Amino acid sequence: MAKVKSTFVCQNCGSESPKWVGKCYSCGEWNTFVEETVMTGKVKNTRPGTVLAERTKPVPVSEVSVKELPRLSTGNEELNRVLGGGLVPGAMVLIGGEPGIGKSTLVLQTALNLPDVKVLYVSGEESPQQIKLRADRIASNSAENCHVVSEVSVERILTHLENTKPDVLVIDSVQTLETERVESAPGSVSQIRECTATILRVSKEKNIPVFLIGHINKEGSLAGPKVLEHMVDVVLQFEGDRHHMYRILRSIKNRFGSTNEIGIFEMLSSGLREVSNPSELLISTQHEPMSGGTIAAALEGVRPFLIEVQALASTAAYGNPQRSVTGYDLRRLNMLLAVLEKRAGFKLAAKDVFLNIAGGLKVNDPAIDLAVISAVLSSNMDMSISSDVCMAGEVGLSGEIRPVTRLDQRVSEAAKLGFKTILIPAFVKGVDFDSFDIQVVKLKKIEEAFRFLFA
Repeated sequence: MAKVKSTFVCQNCGSESPKWVGKCYSCGEWNTFVEETVMTGKVKNTRPGTVLAERTKPVPVSEVSVKELPRLSTGNEELNRVLGGGLVPGAMVLIGGEPGIGKSTLVLQTALNLPDVKVLYVSGEESPQQIKLRADRIASNSAENCHVVSEVSVERILTHLENTKPDVLVIDSVQTLETERVESAPGSVSQIRECTATILRVSKEKNIPVFLIGHINKEGSLAGPKVLEHMVDVVLQFEGDRHHMYRILRSIKNRFGSTNEIGIFEMLSSGLREVSNPSELLISTQHEPMSGGTIAAALEGVRPFLIEVQALASTAAYGNPQRSVTGYDLRRLNMLLAVLEKRAGFKLAAKDVFLNIAGGLKVNDPAIDLAVISAVLSSNMDMSISSDVCMAGEVGLSGEIRPVTRLDQRVSEAAKLGFKTILIPAFVKGVDFDSFDIQVVKLKKIEEAFRFLFA
């Protein structure tokens, strides 16, 4: 017979304790334990979607039959790229991101544009009238196949699933769901874990792809227990600055494809627009040369694109020099400034240095080191760099220019956009640069780059 007992659960990692404690012994967070009511000694086969014992009979790997399930195209090339080619039947996709970044807009726009596919859109945060207003703003012509309902009970959602028989299920958001088998409040660790497990079992049995929208906490990670990310098949992170128009959809986990792909979107008043060639949008169109600006051939996952690096170096007005960055690692900038002073003899200790990656992007690719130090020196000497020159190279502590990955793709992207010269590391093997319609300049030290740029 089922019994009800009270326990304390950490809302950060899901650890349980029989009594309240101030600091979690598992994750080390403070004041995260909340009292929840759980049921013990459950009766067998009470959960929906229980798998029969006959189905779980062990069989040799050689006798396992593999049935080809075609992927379902979402009608969005950028989303298909991140998913690995489309939706896999029975896959559960978790999309996380900051509030207001565009998660619901992306999923609703995808649901409205799915060709000849019935979609059940379950919202626990908005009414059907509010969803209708957003759908009219997106202005889709395929809204007949999308059915919307405002519901938070998992049991009622399963009833709607049986009655509607959709091809795709969308839940916005997983933190609003609740089930009768757990007595805790919606959004708690127990509720999220149980609701997700129930929907996952039904999704696998009926081969229905599921989109889950999840909130994130103040640290930037997905809210709820870490087991939530282990349960789902795909975890996507929707990133970007709400003050800029560009959004990046990044794959954190993907059981059916690569995690190196990214999708780039542009936020407009009519929804999200796919950006098939981000290099043309991330590079300034002004023709007048200005000091402090360089073009770097960056790489996000396996996708190359060119970005504009802007730097400003000026005399410190308040004694202590400032170091400020946007879209770049501050500690790496300090390291590059130390390399410039130690290895190249440029005195920047008394200068304020500001660095900005244009477009609101956050770049961690070490291949833009050469562009960063070139932009800093260009601003410091007030000498502009030709707009036909781009560069790719990692800078070491001894001032050498180190090789970077996928250099052939970076050179090809620069040649495609009409650049005439690209600066790359000298120690590169296995790549025939003569086949590219661009001048390739190989460099060993940063001094060689400065002589070429500022001679």
